[in-house]
Amino acid sequence: MTTRILIADDQEDIRSGFRLILDSQPDMTVVGEAADGEHAVALARELRPDVVLADIRMPRLDGLEVTRLLAPETRVVVVTTFDLDEYVHTALRNGACGFLLKRSGPALLIEGVRAAMAGDTLISPQITVRLLSRLTQAGPVSRPAAHPLTEREVDIVRLVARGLTNAETGAELFISAGTAKTHIANVQAKLGARNRVGIAAWAWEHGVAKAGAEAD
Repeated sequence: MTTRILIADDQEDIRSGFRLILDSQPDMTVVGEAADGEHAVALARELRPDVVLADIRMPRLDGLEVTRLLAPETRVVVVTTFDLDEYVHTALRNGACGFLLKRSGPALLIEGVRAAMAGDTLISPQITVRLLSRLTQAGPVSRPAAHPLTEREVDIVRLVARGLTNAETGAELFISAGTAKTHIANVQAKLGARNRVGIAAWAWEHGVAKAGAEAD
């Protein structure tokens, strides 16, 4: 099935760049563009895309409000230049299926759309690592405890805690991105984590993440 995407960004060159990236994928097509938040909401309700990519700072309605109005009926991935923690928390609280930085590159943009379609939440690795590393600053990390994970799954968890994508995790462990995705799904089930952010939080909280990983 083809994923139908709406792009909402007030910069025409950004919209054009995203369209080129996404339309190059055999399973994706851009069905509309909006230069402001109100138009984005109206187009989303008219075209009913599978995924909306929304910038945060747009005229008339910002991306956070667009997310609140459209989610959860429509999957919204926030793609922005601004990585303030307040924006991340508000976007996710409003129902966003992802929070990506524009500088993260084409591969993560594509993976973010696919993650949203799979019911997952993808956050740019730079943001994930920054947020999770603060868990260790709030107090001592607990000693590694007994858990149901295999040795390979622990390796996967450590890479997720570093903010690596499925493709990067696969490359690190010499497995395919699909195999990495399967391992992550198994880990989520075993840990009761909702998404990869939950996996990473578990790793930091239980001392499974390797010391110094946040600096990678």
